[in-house]
Amino acid sequence: MITCISPIDGSVYATRETLTKSASQARVASARQAQAEWAARPIEQRINCVMDAVAAVGAQNDQIVPEIAWQMGRPVRYGGEFGGFNERASYMATIAQEALAPIEVENSDSFRRLIKRVPHGLVLVVAPWNYPYMTAINTIAPALIAGNAVMLKHASQTPLVGERLESALHAAGVPQAVFQNVFLDHETTSQLIAERAFDFVNFTGSVTGGKAIEKAAAGTFTGIGLELGGKDPGYVMEDADIDAAVDTLIDGAMFNSGQCCCGIERIYVHESLFDSFLEKAVKIVSAYKLGNPLDPETTLGPMAHQRFAQEVREQIRDAIAEGATAHIDPALFPKDQGAYLMPQILTNVTHDMRVMREESFGPVVGIMAVKDDAEAIRLMNDSTFGLTASLWTKDTARAEQIADQIETGTVFMNRADYLDPGLCWTGCKDTGRGGGLSIIGYHNLTRPKSYHLKKA
Repeated sequence: MITCISPIDGSVYATRETLTKSASQARVASARQAQAEWAARPIEQRINCVMDAVAAVGAQNDQIVPEIAWQMGRPVRYGGEFGGFNERASYMATIAQEALAPIEVENSDSFRRLIKRVPHGLVLVVAPWNYPYMTAINTIAPALIAGNAVMLKHASQTPLVGERLESALHAAGVPQAVFQNVFLDHETTSQLIAERAFDFVNFTGSVTGGKAIEKAAAGTFTGIGLELGGKDPGYVMEDADIDAAVDTLIDGAMFNSGQCCCGIERIYVHESLFDSFLEKAVKIVSAYKLGNPLDPETTLGPMAHQRFAQEVREQIRDAIAEGATAHIDPALFPKDQGAYLMPQILTNVTHDMRVMREESFGPVVGIMAVKDDAEAIRLMNDSTFGLTASLWTKDTARAEQIADQIETGTVFMNRADYLDPGLCWTGCKDTGRGGGLSIIGYHNLTRPKSYHLKKA
């Protein structure tokens, strides 16, 4: 049984029974049988089905927003995820014809030679709870448009999301067997992967979960896309617009209670701006309101689960014991208990501290002063993760030169915590491998097939 414990009050919000091994195998068989007919449909029809479903999800936004708050704690004042959900699906729909078009090498009197992109077959999407609609659509939309069948295993913290997506897609004309929302336990999932039930697996989650996926797939040659942990840095140079840098980086660190895949977890500020940056940052964070996410006045809701909050508390406690300075007054956040975690800014931190090395995924950020670009680059690269980095300067050439030296998947200049669907969403090191969205996302959800046709 999968159980969703609401972070709002600790109550059981939803329970769902997991599929047995034999039932899940039957689901896989039905998906495989239905996939060929789906792939044979005109691409325009597949696009229309997906985009009609996206619109249907948008029409449910008033119900979805409080539902998300109950499941994982995001305040209703922020209005849900439909903006990004729609932006990503729409972009992938727009580029689909070009991205999936055959590459024609020759079409002469003697030969027709071309490379087509054909669907893998059955794609398993294992989606996370932190942005349950946006992260899922990243793969679902292009996978279906490319002609794959899709099985979605959503996080146990957000079980209702998969059901809403399934209902919308089926109502829009996607056959029931082509898109299936499934409730699976970890053991059954691993067994299915090990027996080559899927042709491609896309997983977003923890490093531990990614290792389990790789272990299950070992020797099967199943394609895998992994987006795992992050410890994303921001670097504020001496010529930066400091007000814009503070506003964006602190929001990137604290929004969604810090539970963002590409959230800012460590900030390096040129020593000439350090005091001013810190003062402004403390002022912003001190004004947050921690409370029930159903209250429109709440700006910071609970973390998705009490155990997540406890891990961040321990990181903060350890850092302070090792010499870090905490700048946010606990008296400002009397509701700090259980899953409700007050935000914190730490200085006098070092990379020997867990809070600067391990993924926090919570409302805490460490800030360090640096003397120059070389020191900032060294510190940004001193991490086992590599998802995004945020550079703040007025000099584009300087930013690009620094970006070339940073070990990461995406580099932003003068913005942070954003996913651009026109660019490949990817990472390196323990953040994982593969790439979603953009033309490259389509390439990863299909395989090249060559045609060498000699004419009579």
